[in-house]
Amino acid sequence: MRTVYVIGVGAGDPEHLTLQAVAAMNRADVFFTIDKGEAKAELSGLRATLLARHVTRPHRVVTARDPERDRDAPSGRYAGAVADWQERRAALYERMLADELGEDDRGAFLVWGDPALYDGTLRILQGIRERGAVAFEVVSIPGISAVQALAAAHAIPLNRVGRAVIVTTGRRLADEGPPPGVDDVVVMLDAVDAFAALPGDGWDIYWGAYLGTPDEALVHGPLERVGEEIVRLRGELRARKGWIMDTYLLRRRTR
Repeated sequence: MRTVYVIGVGAGDPEHLTLQAVAAMNRADVFFTIDKGEAKAELSGLRATLLARHVTRPHRVVTARDPERDRDAPSGRYAGAVADWQERRAALYERMLADELGEDDRGAFLVWGDPALYDGTLRILQGIRERGAVAFEVVSIPGISAVQALAAAHAIPLNRVGRAVIVTTGRRLADEGPPPGVDDVVVMLDAVDAFAALPGDGWDIYWGAYLGTPDEALVHGPLERVGEEIVRLRGELRARKGWIMDTYLLRRRTR
């Protein structure tokens, strides 16, 4: 039976790759990659660097163009827009697996961060398996997530003694505000600077972009003091590179 590895490769530093990930990469016959356009060519280049540096056995790389996605859908239509995009990506993956992976071959997807945290590859592959047109086994290899890289970059623990940590999205933070009763909130996928709309008094922010890469940018401090700086820096970085990957921790100050 076909085997498909979903391998977390970390947040951007080539040294984030674990020994388990390297071993799995060296069992793969085919690596499947998605072309996300010129703006994110740098990310494709990093994947190529990982393959060149760590894979010693013969292999093929199969690349397909990512389906278009409506990233500007309002909150009421956002879930539907994501589901539509994932369905079109699932059809693409299904064709790739059927056409490019032999019955006993091993394929691999290299995913940023950790496959279990805000990455849709495992969910998409599960849907393909349930349809039954292509039979394969899925093996998930954990990786260093942006959340871990953020905490390490700022040299802080994510949790405080006896307290919960919530991981949420910028869209939910903008729509609902901080989760009630939680003093430590990790925010990912924030395209709208949701933190800027919060009452700054009482919160510290630990922000990081392009974590683990030569372009890594970090800011931390009281939200009322550094919030505008982060908004300005995000805009400058996005304009310069054409894309941005960032995350942050909001931590409520206690007396």
